[in-house]
Amino acid sequence: MKTFRILIMCFLCTLVAQAQKQYSLTSPNGQLKTTISADKQLTYDIAFNNQEVLKASPLAMTLDNGEVWGENDKPSKVTRKSINGKVPSPFYRADELAEQYNELTLQFKGFNVVFRAYNDGIAYRFVNRTKKPFNVVDEQVMYQFPSDAEASIPYVRKAKNYEAQFFNSFESQYTNDKLSNLDKERLMFLPLIVKLENNVKVCITEVNLESYPGLYLKTNNEKGQLISEFANYPKKVEQGGHNMLQMVVKEREDFIAKIDQPRNFPWRVAIVTNEDKDLASSNLSYLLAEPSRLEDISWIKPGKIAWDWWNDWNLDGVDFKTGVNNPTYKAYIDFASKNGIEYVILDEGWAVNKQADLMQVVPEIDLVELVAYGKSKNVGIVLWAGYHAFNRDMENVCRHYSEMGVKGFKVDFMDRDDQEMTAFNYRAAEMAAKYKLILDFHGTHKPAGLNRTYPNVLNFEGVFGLEQVKWGKPGEIDLISYDAMIPFIRQVSGPMDYTQGAMRNATKENYRACNSEPMSQGTRCHQLALYMVLDSPFNMLCDTPSNYEREQECTDFISAIPTVWDETIVLDGKMGEYIITARRQGDTWYIGGITNWNARDLEIDLSFLGDKAYSGKLFKDGVNAHRIARDYKSEAIQAKKGDKMKIHLAPGGGFAFVLK
Repeated sequence: MKTFRILIMCFLCTLVAQAQKQYSLTSPNGQLKTTISADKQLTYDIAFNNQEVLKASPLAMTLDNGEVWGENDKPSKVTRKSINGKVPSPFYRADELAEQYNELTLQFKGFNVVFRAYNDGIAYRFVNRTKKPFNVVDEQVMYQFPSDAEASIPYVRKAKNYEAQFFNSFESQYTNDKLSNLDKERLMFLPLIVKLENNVKVCITEVNLESYPGLYLKTNNEKGQLISEFANYPKKVEQGGHNMLQMVVKEREDFIAKIDQPRNFPWRVAIVTNEDKDLASSNLSYLLAEPSRLEDISWIKPGKIAWDWWNDWNLDGVDFKTGVNNPTYKAYIDFASKNGIEYVILDEGWAVNKQADLMQVVPEIDLVELVAYGKSKNVGIVLWAGYHAFNRDMENVCRHYSEMGVKGFKVDFMDRDDQEMTAFNYRAAEMAAKYKLILDFHGTHKPAGLNRTYPNVLNFEGVFGLEQVKWGKPGEIDLISYDAMIPFIRQVSGPMDYTQGAMRNATKENYRACNSEPMSQGTRCHQLALYMVLDSPFNMLCDTPSNYEREQECTDFISAIPTVWDETIVLDGKMGEYIITARRQGDTWYIGGITNWNARDLEIDLSFLGDKAYSGKLFKDGVNAHRIARDYKSEAIQAKKGDKMKIHLAPGGGFAFVLK
């Protein structure tokens, strides 16, 4: 009888296990594991080397017909596959990327949920299989951590009310605090970091943000919990905002997205590592993106840009008044041509103000003449465009300026990521590609994989970049600490238009905001190093040509640095403190490192070099860089595989060198 009872109990336990429908998925290297439960509520968890990283967290999608995907759903089919290969990655940090993952697909009535386990992260997404249109009322995304961990998060900028937070530029410094202490009235945008025991860090982001609202996170002050929030679909918009170039949402629908056909939804991504340098090395945002939709990319030319706006169109020693006029831009073109810089940009001011019409050019500018002059000097012209001006007449604008010879647009002031705006990004990318135009999306959210799907979109803002020093007050703006964070957080989602290259440099004590003659925080070598530390295929030289000509040695170094790479290695780093990055194009290596406001002695391990002997040039902080931030020293160097270089960095300092 006792044996019979034991058999009955085992049978019941088996039935319970089957009813719960649990499925496990492990990364190829065995370090990451997720367990998915498809019982009354679809949940998943994450373990890293047997350490609990994420407790069972629910995922669901609520439709306007009353269906809730992920609740009381049992999968009708389960499939698995494994991938181990290479992905081409033009205009990125390497010419190709290793791709290795295990995948689990749960098929339900009308939808799938796909999970992937990479060696450095777990991702999932919903997939719609139904052809009948519907609206998504809400998507439940939750992260339940095992403890009240510390997080590094970017709040959206302060707004007059909760709803107004959805109108933001995605530019914020990072707040470090316990999850339970975060402001429950403030939204956070992605990527963000949660720090667990044993130096395990979880970077939360999303990929494939096509015609679907971006994910914000917030806290309800439950310890260890972050929950989702989305901007509802715009119902009524009005022209307004900056110089009448934005569309401001006045009223929203009671749903977040319209769905009219079978489609993939965005990937929800948790990148997990216990080495900070591996976090800065993650390529998941690129690997999870949809492959390129462009067959021919031979016309896409990344490169550096001489920029006018940051330095306030300043030139000295010339015999004309500088500003938005042809003589000024011809001087910028001359500078770019002399120094091998591929582009000059005409930022805001070339089109008639407050008209939102890119066909109305100010009388001081003759674009046909400038484009022809640039062509004669082998310099391409790129035009700044406000969002509404570009969107309202997109094909006509692209056709007209492409035929004129303009090479691309920097589109600015979107400042939203609801479904209407994320759909615009893809439409703009497709239209620009049709007319062989490159794009730089300024005033926008994180990249989220768009640069792989449309490689003509070379860069994105969504970063608290160098422009902030033009108006920031001492004590309120700390770009040096921010610089030591972004390679581990914001850059995980893709390249960024940070706009480095300042030749006026200031210590922490000497910095002050100045719009017309701005200065950087930190040392000259910190600015040089950012060209290696930051991913930026379309990379600005922010300062005035006059300053670069006075600093020709630094200008020669910057102008020779590529913007796309055959290989990138993050050699060392600790989030918020320092980072060292090595990048290779051909047989030439560029290595750069930065520190926060703490002076630091770093050792660079050159074991990654090939077997040949290398020679090059080193730029390092000068002996007095702690007092005079522009102080630097350059010297010729010799190196070989296995060498270790020791370099001292001043507060806010850096170093940069090239080895051939």
